[in-house]
Amino acid sequence: MTKPINQFALAAAVAGALSLAASPVLAAEGGKDKCYGISKAGENDCASAAGTHSCAGNATTNYDGQDWKYTAKGTCEKMGGKLEAFKGQGMPAKSS
Repeated sequence: MTKPINQFALAAAVAGALSLAASPVLAAEGGKDKCYGISKAGENDCASAAGTHSCAGNATTNYDGQDWKYTAKGTCEKMGGKLEAFKGQGMPAKSS
């Protein structure tokens, strides 16, 4: 009877490790912000805040306020984005 319990424990440990490896929280703790409204179509980092898609690279519109990319802490607004999801399109910052 110990064999099925050990297999369950191993499966749970592997699942837990995989979920931590893909966690966006880890990137946020590493000096990055989620920046909404700056990603081009197909270049977002994760799911849409609106729930229209659930994966990185699935944005269909440039600068959608519901899609985000990671940016270095403190640089999001300088790039024309916002730290919170918003309706509509963002405007990328103009290059000088």
